[in-house]
Amino acid sequence: MGPLAQPLRHSGSQPPDDAPTSRLEMSGINVAFGGVAALTDVSLTVEPGQVHGLIGPNGAGKTTLFNVACGLVRPSAGRITWRGQELRRLKPAQLTGLGIARTLQGVGLFPLMTVLENVMVGAHRHAKAGFFSALFALPTSDKDEHRLRERAMHALTELDAEQYAGRYPGSLPYPVQKRVALARALVAEPDLLLLDEPASGLSEEEMHELGDLVRSLSGQMSVLLVEHHMDLVMRVCDRITVLDSGIQIAAGTPAEVQADPAVTEAYLGDEVEAGPTTASTPEGGATRV
Repeated sequence: MGPLAQPLRHSGSQPPDDAPTSRLEMSGINVAFGGVAALTDVSLTVEPGQVHGLIGPNGAGKTTLFNVACGLVRPSAGRITWRGQELRRLKPAQLTGLGIARTLQGVGLFPLMTVLENVMVGAHRHAKAGFFSALFALPTSDKDEHRLRERAMHALTELDAEQYAGRYPGSLPYPVQKRVALARALVAEPDLLLLDEPASGLSEEEMHELGDLVRSLSGQMSVLLVEHHMDLVMRVCDRITVLDSGIQIAAGTPAEVQADPAVTEAYLGDEVEAGPTTASTPEGGATRV
């Protein structure tokens, strides 16, 4: 799995010159479940072309905030905007049309579709005919079906997974399923990619390759990365937001976050080296928190 040799993006996916800046802004987000606060007044901004990490100990609220960004959880207070458009009342399926794609912790592949068909699902925003007619190759959509298959195969090839195109997800090792899920997200040519623990289940070598890939994407799109592997986060992210018990306790560059006493007290401890780490620092062994 190496960096994308050829960007999946085409010029038609770019917003017009007078479009609002491709910035994800979450401001004053509050979420409670059964009267228990999960997030309290959390704010986060993902700038255009930025890889923004979201970290924190277990139960910090990372997944909840990620699900707010995905439209899976509706906050009780606060604003979430993308290119100036309010997202709070949009359904997850509507985000694709806005140039937003996501991967989830549980992979989320369709078990009765082949790997190729799963990736084609991610390309449906580019179909000129109806997606399902394109997917099942009905006579009115032969051109669309061929084009979507080409796009899906290109994405699989770039992630070294083309040999699994005809297989079903359940027959594949978990790391390969993760690659397929990432290919499905990338084939949509998003302007904002939301990644929830993409390194889980990967070997050290695969994790390093994933880091190279994420860094290569920053020139094509913005990325919000939720991840437990701290060395990966410190290597690939431009900025990091840290949550603890549903409260934002720090935000800044990897070096700033690493040196913040509040972060150290929350959970980093001695597991991250004291020296500053930048996005270009070589990745060492995985440290899980």
